[in-house]
Amino acid sequence: MAPLLFSANVSWLFPELGALGGRLRAAAQAGFPAVEMGWPYSEPAAQLAQAANRAGVRVVLLNTPPGAQEKQELGLGAVPGQQDAFRKGLEQAVHYARALGCPRIHLMAGRVPLGAERAAMMAEMERVFVENLKHAADVLAQENIVGLLEPINTRLTDPRYFLDTPQQAAAILQKVGRPNLQLQMDAFHWQIMDGNLTGNLREFLPLIGHVQIAQVPGRHEPDSPGELNFPYLFQLLEDEGYKGYVGCEYSPRGDTLEGLGWLHSYWETRGLQPKRQ
Repeated sequence: MAPLLFSANVSWLFPELGALGGRLRAAAQAGFPAVEMGWPYSEPAAQLAQAANRAGVRVVLLNTPPGAQEKQELGLGAVPGQQDAFRKGLEQAVHYARALGCPRIHLMAGRVPLGAERAAMMAEMERVFVENLKHAADVLAQENIVGLLEPINTRLTDPRYFLDTPQQAAAILQKVGRPNLQLQMDAFHWQIMDGNLTGNLREFLPLIGHVQIAQVPGRHEPDSPGELNFPYLFQLLEDEGYKGYVGCEYSPRGDTLEGLGWLHSYWETRGLQPKRQ
């Protein structure tokens, strides 16, 4: 059983450092071999690529653009009437992924429009999402990039997000039927929506291309007070043969480095001594 590989989500970690360049250096200095980021589009792709290369970290995940900030959109993949905007956003994400050498893009689904009859709208959004995902799969295949679908909980995070359970995401992946589209497991969202993490992880592991972690319900460090037993979950991922990255997508309670005791403990129990720069 190989030990897990952790990536620092620099959109969440090291907020005390501001710009992404400084966060990339801090992640490397903390011993992370890889990083991920949500929306890097406010900084030039070439500049970020240089910063990642100088830091010596691999960028393993980014998101498609969220859409119009004034509308508080969370992606456009399933939003009717926004197919052209989704495709333009996908082009931008691919441009960044190509520059950064990033092998995965989270294809954000978006929010259910206000005032719509829910059942009819959900059916239409699924149709649009399947159509857009087929297009995205073709585009990403040309770049050797994997597209990811991430269910986001509708209880604590966003009550209007379209894609909210692994079961819904797996059913859509089956309808799309493309091997370069996979499932993104965020333990925070999965626990809130469905619990049963052991069963769901085992059931959906063949589809899972990336994992993210945060404690529930505070969305802080894995060793902060909460519902999840992360030493158990880490062992479960190892036992089940998960080979991808585990992204640290949580809000630090204080200084990011001071909150990494859980990670140092994991490395120590596996006999690892990650290189710090």
